[in-house]
Amino acid sequence: MIYNNGIERCVAVVSRLSFKSFCIEYYAEHAGVGSAEAYRVFKENGVLEMLDADYEDLHGMSWEYLMGMFDECLGQRAI
Repeated sequence: MIYNNGIERCVAVVSRLSFKSFCIEYYAEHAGVGSAEAYRVFKENGVLEMLDADYEDLHGMSWEYLMGMFDECLGQRAI
């Protein structure tokens, strides 16, 4: 993605961080654990990198879809 100025870059970074935070918090609630544990599982299993790589496709998906996708991605490694 090409950014015309620093503000656009900042907005893009904040949007991605906000999306990751949303996913971590909702997955923690979904799995019945704390956010620190959800973050650990996401980090250890490559989910954070996937959220960055597929941000454009994923950020518009419903939380129900995302939770199902995380469950499927994590499989037995889930919390």
